[in-house]
Amino acid sequence: MTTIDKTFTEDTWVSQIVSEQPRTGDLFRELRIDFCCGGKMPIKQAAEERGLDTAEVLSRIEAITREEAQRKEMKPSSLEPKELIAHIQQLYHARLREELPALTPYVTKLARVHGGNRPYLLRVQEIFSLLKKELLEHTEDEDANVFPLLEAYFDAPSADTAEALKPHLTELENEHEQAGELLKELREITSDFVPPMDACGTHRLVLNRLEALEKDTFEHIHLENNVLFDRARKAV
Repeated sequence: MTTIDKTFTEDTWVSQIVSEQPRTGDLFRELRIDFCCGGKMPIKQAAEERGLDTAEVLSRIEAITREEAQRKEMKPSSLEPKELIAHIQQLYHARLREELPALTPYVTKLARVHGGNRPYLLRVQEIFSLLKKELLEHTEDEDANVFPLLEAYFDAPSADTAEALKPHLTELENEHEQAGELLKELREITSDFVPPMDACGTHRLVLNRLEALEKDTFEHIHLENNVLFDRARKAV
């Protein structure tokens, strides 16, 4: 049974919900609930001001929280190769296609509004744009080309197919290394994703979600490099 890490009530401040569960920022953006400058109010008050049903809003927040808790409980390294490929696609690839476009307007706004006073935020935007392009192209290539080859290979391993796969796996590992270097620079220039004391809600949300992106990407890379690709190399 999944345990929800945090239960929010109608008295919990909007800003606190986003701080503890950054993905709720997308929900509030959709509902036009201000979690930045106007986030210091109970979710009940914020919902009522928008003419929304508080119980329904809390239910959607709980769904996001439950989904995050379920993700933490999975043990994907024990999956069979084809199951692991499906897991990577359904979780990490789908999540990147959802999260990278969703986070883009926040990163853009932060750089536009605060980049003049905090120039490192301009570099944050540059790195994020590079990551977005590279990761989306990378996952598209895996889904369309490399993963079908891997699935066929695991069905019928042979020395010839292993040799044919080698350059693909090497290229993917090089791309993983490039993404890792960009994420390392992000962590460095944001002082480990710790917001300044006077940071606004958008600033805090961006750093929280960039740190979550780093965590997801490193888990994603680990499963491919150290589990899936290693199994492919040892299959013959």
